Amino acid sequence: MANLVTSEFPNANALCGVATAGVAIGGLVADELDMPYAYCRPKPKEHGMKNQLEGRIDKEKKIVLVEDLISTGGSSLKVVDYLRNEGYQIEGIVSIFTYGFDAAQQNFDNANCKNISLGSYQDMLPLAIEKGYIEQGQLSTLEAWRKEPETWNV
Repeated sequence: MANLVTSEFPNANALCGVATAGVAIGGLVADELDMPYAYCRPKPKEHGMKNQLEGRIDKEKKIVLVEDLISTGGSSLKVVDYLRNEGYQIEGIVSIFTYGFDAAQQNFDNANCKNISLGSYQDMLPLAIEKGYIEQGQLSTLEAWRKEPETWNV
């Protein structure tokens, strides 16, 4: 993940984990890259100080968000919107995995936000066949789900 940040976002100089699963991953990557780090929730906390952003990052920094999973991109893009509205510079998002839904790509394109993942659903399927987790005959069903998860098998 650290290599992905430096290769895809060479101007980045701060990281922000997307709560909740991106928090620990982002902290580890920030430590590896020796970058300032904070984390942000898609919406403010409902109790306590009701913070949305935890930690401090200078607004002059160029931030990459760290996420675990991208499905539609909704929660990640709520964080992008919040941080941009607060005056932060967002370079993009890195994640561990993406389903590669068309809706996600459209959402990231509409938000003018680069999104790069370490792995994808499309990468996983051939490996799952090779390892014997699924059979070749199941690919068409799995791909049909990926193309239209909202209406698949309804």
